[in-house]
Amino acid sequence: MHHLRELQEVMAEHTFALDASGLSAPSVTFWTAWNNDALAGFGAMKELDPEHGEVKSMRAAPAARGTGVGRAILLHIIAEARKRGYRGLSLETGTAMLHAPAIALYRSAGFVSCDAFADYRPSPHNQFFRLDLSATGA
Repeated sequence: MHHLRELQEVMAEHTFALDASGLSAPSVTFWTAWNNDALAGFGAMKELDPEHGEVKSMRAAPAARGTGVGRAILLHIIAEARKRGYRGLSLETGTAMLHAPAIALYRSAGFVSCDAFADYRPSPHNQFFRLDLSATGA
């Protein structure tokens, strides 16, 4: 809930993070990372079509930021996308300063800027990235 509230504060109607009902959709797979009994982070992937997935709702818990949990979740999602045979993995994220660490993480994993995809519409509040999984070494 903290995740959605924080995003809505800075992005208003341009927040596309999934709530609990969205995360339970058949096209979405949701993972969590734990540090003993404490939730360290979560991430989800939505199947857009049989060759294209979308990273959804990635988040490290405030106490786990800077520990590598976000990178571990992202690498798990990328590995799962490859395992499913996806040729591409896309994501939408915000432009506010609170998104800077996530953007740096996505870029370091090979994501590059791209046009809006699926049903998204560009705005000053969002940006789009894609990772080509069909390229050798991606």
